[in-house]
Amino acid sequence: MQRVEADYWLETPGDPRRTAEAMAGEQSSGTFIAVPGETPELTARAAARVERLELLDHADRRSLPGATADPPAPREGYRRAHVTLSWPLETIGASLPNLLATIAGNLFELRQVSGLKLLDIRLPRAFAEAYGGPRFGIAGTRRLAGVASGPLIGTIIKPSVGFGPQETAALVDTLCRAGIDFIKDDELQSDGALCPFEARVDAVMRVVEAQADRSGRKTMVAFNLTGDLDQMKRRHDHVLKAGGTCVMASLNSVGLVGMIELGKFSQLPIHAHRNGWGYLSRSPALGWTYTAWHKLWRLAGADQMHVNGLANKFSEPDDSVIASAKACLAPLFPHRADAIMPVFSSGQTIRQAQGTWRALGTTDLIFAAGGGILAHPDGPGAGVAALRDSWSAAVAGVTLEDKALDSPALAAALGHYA
Repeated sequence: MQRVEADYWLETPGDPRRTAEAMAGEQSSGTFIAVPGETPELTARAAARVERLELLDHADRRSLPGATADPPAPREGYRRAHVTLSWPLETIGASLPNLLATIAGNLFELRQVSGLKLLDIRLPRAFAEAYGGPRFGIAGTRRLAGVASGPLIGTIIKPSVGFGPQETAALVDTLCRAGIDFIKDDELQSDGALCPFEARVDAVMRVVEAQADRSGRKTMVAFNLTGDLDQMKRRHDHVLKAGGTCVMASLNSVGLVGMIELGKFSQLPIHAHRNGWGYLSRSPALGWTYTAWHKLWRLAGADQMHVNGLANKFSEPDDSVIASAKACLAPLFPHRADAIMPVFSSGQTIRQAQGTWRALGTTDLIFAAGGGILAHPDGPGAGVAALRDSWSAAVAGVTLEDKALDSPALAAALGHYA
């Protein structure tokens, strides 16, 4: 029998083994009291199992409110453990929505739990057969962007909102002339009256196509089509008809089923934005790790996913950012090539290229700098040149200062992005 496995970090005021068993029961065939029909035969066939339990440290105070133990907590306080649960595939089916309800459902609310984080999931091959995963991934993104090697140097339209279609197109034109590889809408830019989606796509694609005619390479633009399912399909078709090569969706806004349906429908790479990720992850004692969470969206069809960036403007530490990027680059299933492009963003400038290269060891990534390009003292064109030169220096093992000797754009950026 094939089984789904999920790893958790657990904190409990009670006995960790009993709490793990309560988690398994709550999320499968059991409940708080024995019921008729819950026979040993049914349990053997359908119940979740505690596969592993590794005791860790303990805490004097509970991490989350509302946790109680029966029997009461011992004097050593709140005990912590790594727990692995498994479920038979036959009770879930190869269904991502039902998987989500099973591995991340009511167990977070159990009163025996004073802390719980979902660390990782391992899925049977049946999920690979049910979900196509990324259609484009790294290779398809590179092909459509015309970038065979090196990082894709990208940016975000800034100001995030406020420009109309023509102002947006004018900025895109400047960036395209500077040779940028990738541009994305900000996740706040949608389909408002100030900048309607179709008018924005039409205006932007006119300048993208004009530059492609001059240079022979088309800049990839990720248009934010987030909306209800019918809206997303219409917007996708408009981008496709206009000659666009990428669409973008906010994962937590469209939901898992929305992303699954978009993944089936889309003929373009899907740039998956994780806005809202903080409320799922920021507490060390509650929520998800990116390693576990991103697997759902990869299976649903994401081709590019945000991982934050080093020395970012948010709260995430660098080691977590790199672990997220490495997760995107690792295969979900050994029998197919389904790696996706990690997207570094959030306060990125010339200063983060070397650290990113050293930690990741690959240029299979999108490096998106908003202010890191647009705020360059000599303009966005120089911002693109400086960022590209910073990556050239990183890969070559050359310091920014040495590279700046033959790069005026990088030299100007050194003093600006301290």
